[in-house]
Amino acid sequence: MRFKNARRTTLFATLGLAAALTLTACGGGDDDTSGDTPSGAPSSSASAGATETGASDSGSSGGSDAGATATGSATGTGAGAGSGSDGKTSICRTDELEVNAADNTTDKKEGVVTVQLKNAGGRDCSINGYAGVDLKAADGSTLSVERNGEPVYPAVLKNGDSAAFNITFPYNNSGGSGVRLTDILVTPPNETKYVRVAWPAGTLPVTDGSSSGKLQIGPATRVG
Repeated sequence: MRFKNARRTTLFATLGLAAALTLTACGGGDDDTSGDTPSGAPSSSASAGATETGASDSGSSGGSDAGATATGSATGTGAGAGSGSDGKTSICRTDELEVNAADNTTDKKEGVVTVQLKNAGGRDCSINGYAGVDLKAADGSTLSVERNGEPVYPAVLKNGDSAAFNITFPYNNSGGSGVRLTDILVTPPNETKYVRVAWPAGTLPVTDGSSSGKLQIGPATRVG
């Protein structure tokens, strides 16, 4: 699905709701490091052992060192603070971002979940491209999410600024229980470490034992 102007308006208008669900980037880890590798993460993450951050029932989470316990709000300094050696702003690291997700579905045809990435690292950082996103189902399976092909607009996020993207999914009108999703695995653009946040929306329809329709994401876009 295209990230149309109407969708962009919905994304910006609902960030106030999404912010209420936020946990900070170093808000906690969990012991569930089962080795799930989001489809959008660089291939090196498999050999490097990408670190999973903590799950959260509130639909929000943030990066932290493995084994840390969720404690609420804090900020992560991440790696590579400041500008790069060439004077350009370095990328937003997973540990510097507060990540949250909110259900912004407005009709019964297409579901929309908005994922917000807020810079909480205390420095300017750059964000450019698509995040890597996989969805975890209640049965333990993983559903990959396709990019929708919309153009990418690089942006610099000052401390406190946010970028966001939409996940679109087929709305379950079948009347059945559908495929129940539990978590979103979000790898920020150009990063290998991912954050696990709770899936905030409804189920997916089922056809012949598999989810029907397309799961798609748009590029991360600066808010404001």
